[in-house]
Amino acid sequence: MDKVIEIYNRSELNISKFAKIIGKDRRTVSSWVNKEVSIEPKQEVLNKISSFFRYPDNIWDKECQSDDFINAISSIPTKDVIIIEEDYENRLKYILQKESEQRLVIHPKFPGPVYRDAVGVKRYENNECTNIKRLKNARIEKMLSYSYKSDEWYDIKSLLSFCFSEIGNFYTKNEKISVLKLMYDTFHDNYNKHLFLYDSFSKKIYGLDTMYTSVMIRDGVMFFKSPLESVFIEIRNKEIVNKIHKYFTSGKEAPSHIPPYDATNILKILKNAISNDLTLFETYKIINETTNYGKYIKNNISVSCHDKLY
Repeated sequence: MDKVIEIYNRSELNISKFAKIIGKDRRTVSSWVNKEVSIEPKQEVLNKISSFFRYPDNIWDKECQSDDFINAISSIPTKDVIIIEEDYENRLKYILQKESEQRLVIHPKFPGPVYRDAVGVKRYENNECTNIKRLKNARIEKMLSYSYKSDEWYDIKSLLSFCFSEIGNFYTKNEKISVLKLMYDTFHDNYNKHLFLYDSFSKKIYGLDTMYTSVMIRDGVMFFKSPLESVFIEIRNKEIVNKIHKYFTSGKEAPSHIPPYDATNILKILKNAISNDLTLFETYKIINETTNYGKYIKNNISVSCHDKLY
């Protein structure tokens, strides 16, 4: 019982939430926490705690006491988190292997590296060996293949920056048009690929719009690129993977977004706008008048500029 109370205190959950997790009523848990009873919790309760908090089962052993117990409930299980540090060539091999069948990706920037590389945009000069070029081409070919299953999420803010920002934007007008055309051709009317444009200002979202995050729900694995380019963090805990996947596939939980069919139409509007040298505000007017998503675009434009929207 002391272990259960310690876990409850560390969880920072209220009694009602903790009671729901272990399948007990609030009064029972309250009596435990206040040490009004001295009975031992049933094994079923202990199993639910281990499962929900992802603790090793041996925390309930008599031998697991004091520092051993505290360490067991406060350290991350090494089997669930793997840190992978490789050179560029092996990172490409890793991504190709993990994303061999299908993927759900939350991109930190628009466009994704595959589409940037496919149209020949080179931002950073480096000497690529034959193997690296082969791996990059193999990845491009796989990701652009009609039959490859891919769900990709992009922040609307990043998309608008790609199209209109004059700061931190190394794409030429023709490159922007090529990228938008390629992505439109890749996603439009393709039942294997789905493009989502989400409004990161609609919910408190921290981190997912700054790191490349790839989820392979079938394998129960996800990985993301750390701020240090050479390091990948791989998560193998199926509960966490399912939670992230559900967040971006459940209509109730996902941030406000433009669904796939309409998302490709937005790309088409943006491509035409860039081709005709329209401003952000002129483009907003077209989107607002011809689609139902003007509000999402407006939400990603500085409030100080809203008086220019008409």
